[in-house]
Amino acid sequence: MDNSLENFLEKKTLYYDKIDYDVIYKSWEILKKFIKLPYVIHIVGTNGKGTTGRFLASFLNQLKKNILHYSSPHVVKFNERIWINGIDSTEEQLEFAHYNLLEILDNQLLEKLTYFEYTTLLALYLSDGIDYLILEAGLGGEFDATNVVKNDLSIFTTIDLDHQNFLGDTIREIASTKMRSCNTRYILAKQINIEVLEVKNEILSDYKEVIYDDNIDTPKNIKTLPLYLQDNLKLSLNVLRYLNLPIDDLNIESMQGRFQKISKNIIVDVGHNPLAAKVILSELKKDNNKIILIYNSYANKDYKKVLTILKPVIQEVQIIKCDDDRIVDSKVLKNCIEDLSLNVKFFDILNITEDNKYLVFGSFLVVDEFLSRYKRDK
Repeated sequence: MDNSLENFLEKKTLYYDKIDYDVIYKSWEILKKFIKLPYVIHIVGTNGKGTTGRFLASFLNQLKKNILHYSSPHVVKFNERIWINGIDSTEEQLEFAHYNLLEILDNQLLEKLTYFEYTTLLALYLSDGIDYLILEAGLGGEFDATNVVKNDLSIFTTIDLDHQNFLGDTIREIASTKMRSCNTRYILAKQINIEVLEVKNEILSDYKEVIYDDNIDTPKNIKTLPLYLQDNLKLSLNVLRYLNLPIDDLNIESMQGRFQKISKNIIVDVGHNPLAAKVILSELKKDNNKIILIYNSYANKDYKKVLTILKPVIQEVQIIKCDDDRIVDSKVLKNCIEDLSLNVKFFDILNITEDNKYLVFGSFLVVDEFLSRYKRDK
């Protein structure tokens, strides 16, 4: 019988309609007897969680701290989700943690745990005895699997509409769910919705706030980053300063899949919601050039609003086919694009030319699909 992690995860529920917090809670109650947690930094928000966490993890690594950064989903390989001391986790580390979880947890819990819950437990097990654990929430806050452990510091990135079927239909509802994940103290990034600040004053009034400083000293080459990444980097530096760690002479690590230029005329970005589209638009407008948008979307995303936001810089939309049941029907998406009076065709890697500028955008799945075809063709 194949008990490998890969085979185990293939049988796991990757997507679900309802969160059952009881399963991960019971699992953690058992597991916590076997490990000693480090200082826990919990990152919650709509956009910017992954890059804020990676900037922070990279800086802590440069400062010779032992660090584990847990994020999701991955762009190319599962190992990206658990980043330990500067590199993706190895197969040996993952299998070691997996084997021990199989020994520690009973079969009933092992069977009920979802894909994300189990991988969260893998990260928690591997964090035993390190200095800092950075946990990126999945889609929620209060009942997210990552919130099963008590956090020492909550980082709230920009909060906007997304995952309404889980978190609520309004900014107020979504912000409330996310902010109820705080356990002790928190830092709040710059926000675009006044409701977030109102909710903060209501829900977090009894917790200590680490005041965000937008004028914090930054690396000299920060201007090479898109503005939204500059904001995420500043947020991570504010955390370092709160931890009484030096913020001088730190190097900026490139971010995979975040406004990443993989060639002189191709940018890939894993953004997938209107908020991401807005920040991408502001960057693309700087060059005053039209782009060919290589795009697809999950059916439950507001793809019409995303396309409407990006329309001013779109020369043409090319729909990239993705093999996933959650992807919107291609005919529905094509009709939506045509209703917006945009040119549309289906993507073919052989039609990529040096004469055009391309943006690959829509989700981790879209970027992964494009990169697999692009690398194969290269």
